[in-house]
Amino acid sequence: MTILILTSLLGIGLILILLEVLFIPGTTVVGIFGLVVSLAGIAYAFASFSPEIAWWIASIATLLNVAAVVYGFRSGVWDKFSLKGVMQGGTFDDRTTGLEVGMSGKALSDIKPIGKALINDQVYEVKSDSGFITVDSVITIVKVETNKIIVK
Repeated sequence: MTILILTSLLGIGLILILLEVLFIPGTTVVGIFGLVVSLAGIAYAFASFSPEIAWWIASIATLLNVAAVVYGFRSGVWDKFSLKGVMQGGTFDDRTTGLEVGMSGKALSDIKPIGKALINDQVYEVKSDSGFITVDSVITIVKVETNKIIVK
């Protein structure tokens, strides 16, 4: 009966630690409970057997639990929880392609300092470098940065 209780405690502790590492990582409740059950099994071994046999049981249980944790980390389970993809693209999306310094257009809204303008039959969001520009004013492109159109 003593062997049955001991193997049950150590086996359940080992299974709970494996469950924590392989199937429910990150919760730590199951893993801590598995560690407590394993420690209870080792304490039961010291209470039921001679110290020499108890130390052997504790050593084997410790090695099995450490091996279970090491196997869990090397098994690749954690790869399912890590980001592998790389984002392509950036902030420049070619919306200012074809615009050049000196081109003129018409303000579709008040530009104070940002507003809408019609340039080459397309609507763009522009920024004024000279303050407030009223609706229907003729504007000129002063500078074209990555996604910014500076007008006056």
